[in-house]
Amino acid sequence: MSITPESARQLLQSEDFGERLRGVNQLRQLDPAIAFDMVQLAAQDGNDRVRYAAISQLASLGHQDGNRLLGLLRQALLSDPEPDVQAAAADTIGALKLSGLFEDLKAQYYESSEWLVQFSIIAALGEFGDPRAFDLLREALGSDNELVKTAAIGSLGELQDERAIPLLLPFVEDADWQVRHRLVTALHHFTAPEARAALERLTQDESEIVAQAATQHLSIQTGG
Repeated sequence: MSITPESARQLLQSEDFGERLRGVNQLRQLDPAIAFDMVQLAAQDGNDRVRYAAISQLASLGHQDGNRLLGLLRQALLSDPEPDVQAAAADTIGALKLSGLFEDLKAQYYESSEWLVQFSIIAALGEFGDPRAFDLLREALGSDNELVKTAAIGSLGELQDERAIPLLLPFVEDADWQVRHRLVTALHHFTAPEARAALERLTQDESEIVAQAATQHLSIQTGG
């Protein structure tokens, strides 16, 4: 059976949330302009799984109508009762590089007590490459949550602001190899001698994964 706007709409209006979820997935096979109009219905759905799917799908549909897109994502980020949906909104904002929502992301980072929301916001800020994010990312380095801290390390690398280098260097000694691995990825964005020296040190890391990543990034930097 072929998928049409009518068949997808019928699913989206079903009383069964599983069918509504299936309707959201079917939107991927429709014309993006049509799918964007219809996904807005799902973004207001009473079931959080349906809203999550709809907000996540905006990453591929979001270039259809900028103003409506911003409104949908801002509402999901700031007002949705489910942290998963808020996090999906932050993920989509980052994927689409919607830096106009920077202040909303910043406000929600401080408002939310959910690590998943904070993690998604910090990751999104790295994708922006917006210098306004530096102070918040610096603060997130001190998060009690390891995943938030690790995301901040990666985002500071993506920001490529050399003020981050002295903030990142102490993590060479971090006990968690996953933190050190993310540090390698962050440091390769910088050409400063101290960043290179840290990468060289990490080529001797006790974790083979970290050591190999550092060796690979140094090779890329030197054209080897």
